[in-house]
This record gives sequence, C-alpha cells and structure tokens, in this order.
Amino acid sequence: MDSKKALEEAGGDLVKAQEILRERGLQKMAKRADRSTGAGMIFSYIHGGRIGALLDLRAETDFVVRSEPFQKLAQEIVMQIAAAGPENVEELLTQPYIRDEKRVIKDLIQDLVAKVGENIQINSFSRLQI
Repeated sequence: MDSKKALEEAGGDLVKAQEILRERGLQKMAKRADRSTGAGMIFSYIHGGRIGALLDLRAETDFVVRSEPFQKLAQEIVMQIAAAGPENVEELLTQPYIRDEKRVIKDLIQDLVAKVGENIQINSFSRLQI
C-alpha cells in the first residue's frame, strides 16, 4: 500500500517513488533510534588465515537477528572491518563500502532498518592481523 501511494505521489515515476519510500523509511528510522537493541549476535570473518574480524551487531528482537537480511548485513560489515581496518565504530559507519564506494556502511544499516522496522546498531568489533 505504501508503494502504491508513493507511486501515485510521484506521478508514476518509479525512481521518484523509490526515493519517496526511502525518505519515509529514514523518517521512521529516526523515531526508532532510541529503542534498545537487546538482541544480537557475534559474527566472524577470517581472510587468508592472516586477518580476522569479530563483530557484535545488535537489533531489537531475536526474530530480526536470525533473519537472512540481518545475517547478510553482518557478513558485509565484518568483511568491511577486515578489509578496511577502521579504528572505531564511528569511523566504520562513515567508511566507503568496499563493494560500492558511493555508499557508506551507515547507509547499509539504514536500508535494513527501513526494511525490518527495528533499530540496528554496531555494538563493538575487533580486528586482528598477522
């Protein structure tokens, strides 16, 4: 129903309708930013036996944490950590995404928040290199 309304509002322009939906999703996300992210999971990635990364990614419910989109997001972020070596969460969130330099990691998280309707946060991460 939201898609139909956005398409009507955009006058049939599909690209404009997608932008309207994204904007609405970001507005909803801002309302969720204060919600507690009590559920989470630890994700790992090892590259060539010489670089390893651990990620503690959180959401509001176990249902979202166990979902495929959340799992995929976590794998992308943990690979980003291994590849780019950010110093802290703030730096990680603003790093260009290794698969699409036009986007930053924060954009990936915002996209999923808009899709699942829950707050998602990076709690912590660690990177080791030999």
